[in-house]
Amino acid sequence: MRRLLSTLALTSCLLAGIPAISWAQNLPGWTLFSGVKSENQLPFRLDFGGQTNGWDRYRLKISNKKLKTAVGHFVISYPEYYKGTFDPKKVEVKVRDKEIALSEVKWDKENRVIEIYPQEAIPAGSNVEVVLSNVKNPSSGGIFYFNCSVQSPGDVPLSRYIGTWIISIS
Repeated sequence: MRRLLSTLALTSCLLAGIPAISWAQNLPGWTLFSGVKSENQLPFRLDFGGQTNGWDRYRLKISNKKLKTAVGHFVISYPEYYKGTFDPKKVEVKVRDKEIALSEVKWDKENRVIEIYPQEAIPAGSNVEVVLSNVKNPSSGGIFYFNCSVQSPGDVPLSRYIGTWIISIS
């Protein structure tokens, strides 16, 4: 009887842990004391759990409420202490769950910036998802602030801060 109860207890503990693991890094919850106002925090998902030194896919989302003007160019900056790598050939931008054509993606390692240029301007009020695939997470964990700004299309592009993705690698 004891063996059965201990086996049952162990099995229930293992099964209870599975949802917690699969929900990890799904979308951010409430973040206290981040220094970023809640209205400036952007949702994201790490498809492969955000493990240190592992390969991952970052799904960085921007709500339609944030895009008040058309977007001709995305600029994503990240902190100096983030030592991961990105694959500019594996960057996608989706609008309403449809991939849009990109004219260029630049990763400036020295200045810690990823610049994304869609072939056509993205209309104001669109839900956007920036997908960074083939990301090698840093070997040391931490909390990393990825800032997003956009530039409007036209002769005099106006740069606007959209928000911050607070990404945790553990």
